[in-house]
Amino acid sequence: MSVVGTRLGSVTQRPLLAVDAPSLYFRAFHGIPESAARTQAGEPVNAIRGFLDMIAQLIRTRHPDRLVCALDADWRPAWRVALVPSYKKHRVAHGAVEEVPAALEKQVPVLLEVLAAVGIPAFGVSGYEADDVLGTLAATQPAPVEVVSGDRDLYQLVDDTRGTRLLYCGRGVAKLEDSDNAAVEAKYGVPARWYADFAAMRGDPSDGLPGVPGVGEKTAARLIARYGGIEQILAALDDKDAGFAPGLRTKLDAARDYLAAALPVCKVALDVELPAFDPALPTSPKDPEALLALAERWNLAGSARRLVDALAG
Repeated sequence: MSVVGTRLGSVTQRPLLAVDAPSLYFRAFHGIPESAARTQAGEPVNAIRGFLDMIAQLIRTRHPDRLVCALDADWRPAWRVALVPSYKKHRVAHGAVEEVPAALEKQVPVLLEVLAAVGIPAFGVSGYEADDVLGTLAATQPAPVEVVSGDRDLYQLVDDTRGTRLLYCGRGVAKLEDSDNAAVEAKYGVPARWYADFAAMRGDPSDGLPGVPGVGEKTAARLIARYGGIEQILAALDDKDAGFAPGLRTKLDAARDYLAAALPVCKVALDVELPAFDPALPTSPKDPEALLALAERWNLAGSARRLVDALAG
């Protein structure tokens, strides 16, 4: 596995952009009308165009020398469902298949072909979500690492000491929230290292995590500020002098099993076995002929050109 950027030699101070590809292409699909981006045959390419333009903008503004796109090889891993059966259950279309708009589903393979032609690695790992790939990249690749996602769960990866930031794109790539630990604390009242514990207690309807009944964001933040993470909070419940209000102690005690199961569900894996890859950002397309053919076939000339120009810059 190559971990050396090609632009600065063996030691790099420029970031690795670890991109949550599903987060960005879903955002592109919903942010650009299908009618505004089609092939001559009428096939929608709004997600592809939007994604490529976002990557081009990230390269121009963040000046990385490495870039990797993480994919969902398994968007709802069985091991997480075994711990919390409601995990992402509301997003299941049928069987174990995620509910994805048909017009988007058809674009993803084409997008991956374009990234391969450009020379940007994009991969998932069986049994894991894109979040876990991103977590492992943040834990194993040379710093600095900038994780790009609209998923709040990834605030837990922020690590000032290691040099990991979250570029949160909840309002789009043009309005990135560049988050260090101080930004996480200012927003949620907890340090980044406890964000997963905070999320498990508060709950997250978008992921099917119920949380602890009667414990919202403010209470969860207060508990973490006083006791630490879930393991410390549960240990403190056994101390009659720990200072819990009676009602809160009852709620937390009733939620012991849920909390013990939810914490590993909320925590991003940091030790996934990644395939061999070269993160070095190319200065020109790896396969220019393939990229040209894809751009012509799918009416992507403008977006492809903007990405190539960003690479060359």
